[in-house]
Amino acid sequence: MRNLTTFVFLLAAAIWGTAFMVTKAGLAWIPPALFAALRFDLAAIVLFALATWRGDRIRPHGAEWRPILTGGVLLIGIHHAFLFSGQVYVTSAVAAVLLGLIPVITPTLTRLSSTRERLTPSGVVGVALGFVGVVTIANPDPANLVGADLLGVALVLGSAVTFAVGAVLTHDAADTMPMLAEQAWVMFVGAVVLHVTSVALPWESAADVVWSLEAVVSLGYLAVVAGAGGFGLYFWLLRRVGPVEVSLLEYVIPIFAAISGWIALEERLAPTTVLGFAIIFVGFVLVKRTTIRNGLRRWRDGSTPQAQQAD
Repeated sequence: MRNLTTFVFLLAAAIWGTAFMVTKAGLAWIPPALFAALRFDLAAIVLFALATWRGDRIRPHGAEWRPILTGGVLLIGIHHAFLFSGQVYVTSAVAAVLLGLIPVITPTLTRLSSTRERLTPSGVVGVALGFVGVVTIANPDPANLVGADLLGVALVLGSAVTFAVGAVLTHDAADTMPMLAEQAWVMFVGAVVLHVTSVALPWESAADVVWSLEAVVSLGYLAVVAGAGGFGLYFWLLRRVGPVEVSLLEYVIPIFAAISGWIALEERLAPTTVLGFAIIFVGFVLVKRTTIRNGLRRWRDGSTPQAQQAD
C-alpha cells in the first residue's frame, strides 16, 4: 500500500506540474480568463457525468451552497484568473514555486481569523520567510518596478493568496454532499465567474482564439487529466495520508513544472527561483512544524492519519 501511495503521490505531482507547461503552451492561442473558463466548463461536464453515472445526489441543499459558491468564486474563478494571467509573463517553474506559498498562507490565515489559535513566534518567522522567498523569486529591479516579470509574479502571488482565503472560508463546511457532485458544482460556478471576467476585460476577446491542435490538446489535458483526474488523485491521497503529506505536493510539483517547461518550452530555471523555493519551503516547515512532527510520529508508529485533522 505504501508503494501505491508513493506512486499516486508522484503521479499527481507530475500531472499538476506538467499542467503549468500545458497552460503556458495554450496561452499562446487562447486569452487567459477565457482559457481557464473553457477548462472548467469541460471539467464540470466530466464530473457531472461521473456523478450521474455513480448515482450520486446532484442537487445541493441549503447550507451546501455556501462552500460551492465560495469555492467556485475564490478557489476556481478568481484564483485561476490571476494564475493564468500571471503565466503569460512568468515561466512554468516560477508559477509553480509561488503556489508553494499556499501551505504557508493558509494555516496563517486560519490562525489569524481564529480566536482560539495564535500564530507562534516560529510561525511568524515562517510567514516572513515565505515572503522573502517571493521577493527572491521576483528579483525586482528598482529601475523597472512595473516590468512584465514582476507583474507576472504579483498576479500569481495574488492567485495563491486568493486560494488560501478560499480554503480558510470553506475548510469548516459540512461534508454532506457527494464529493464528485460538489466539485462539479464548484467548477461550474468558477467557470461562470471566469466567463464573466473574460467578457469584462477589454483586452480579451473570443475572436482572438485560434483553435490550433496545440490549443485543443492543452484544453483537453487541463480539463480531463489535470482537472478531473488530478483532483481525483488528490482526494484519494487526502483520505489515506492526511493533509500534511498531501500539502507536500506543492513542493514536488515545481520540479515537474521546471523539467517539463525546460523540455517542451525551453524555459530556463533561474538561480533566484531555486533559492526562493528553498526559502519558502523552510517557511512552510516552521509554520507547520507541530503538524509535521505529529504526522511523522503517526507514520513511524504505523497509525492511520485523519484526513480532516486541523493544523
